[in-house]
Amino acid sequence: MKIAIIGATGRAGSRIVSEALSRNHEVTAIVRNTAKITNPAIKVVEKDILALNTGDLQGYDIVVNAFGAPKELKHLHVETAKHLTALLKNQDKPRLIIVGGAGSLFVDDNGTELHSTPDFPDAYKITATAMRDELAFLRTVQDVNWTFLSPSADFAPGERTGQFRLGKDHLLIDKNGNSSISMEDYSIALVDEIEKSQHIKQRFTVGY
Repeated sequence: MKIAIIGATGRAGSRIVSEALSRNHEVTAIVRNTAKITNPAIKVVEKDILALNTGDLQGYDIVVNAFGAPKELKHLHVETAKHLTALLKNQDKPRLIIVGGAGSLFVDDNGTELHSTPDFPDAYKITATAMRDELAFLRTVQDVNWTFLSPSADFAPGERTGQFRLGKDHLLIDKNGNSSISMEDYSIALVDEIEKSQHIKQRFTVGY
C-alpha cells in the first residue's frame, strides 16, 4: 500500500515507518525538515501539516497522523484533525489513522476516563484532554474513514515482541496491574489495522 506518515521522524512516527517498510509498503514521510530522513527507501514531502492541501494527499491508501503537539499548542490536536478530515471528506481513500492518546480510555464501567484519575500525572493532563477532544471531534465525522489508535498508559520505546492484546474504549491492564505497550508493538497494531481495516470510524487500543 501507499502510506503517507505525518510526523514520520517522531518517536512513534519513526517506528511506524520502520514497521511499514518491513512489510514492503511504499512510505512517504510528510515532515517539516527533510534533513531528518536519511533512508533512501522513504519518499519525502516537506510541508507543515496545516499547509497540506487535497492534492498533497491524493494517491495514498492511508494517511497516518503521528504529529505530536506540545502542551502549549494543545489546540493543534483538534485543529489538525479538522484540517485533515476536511481534506479527506467523501473519499474512500485515503483512510486516516491517528496516533491517539490513552487519557480518554475508560478505567471502569461508569465512564471514568484515565486522565481524571487521581494518579494521572499533572504534566500530561493538558495533552490528554486535548487528545480526548480530538477523539470527540472525530466521532462527529461521518464522511471520512478515520481510525484512532490509543496506546496503553505507559507508552515508550521498547521491544518489538508481537505479543499484545487489542481492546476498544477501556484501558488494558495486565495480570500485574500494569498498563503498557512499547512503541514498536504499537506500530505492529497500527500497520495491522492499515492492512486489515477492522476499526473504521472507531477508536481502539493496544496493550499487553
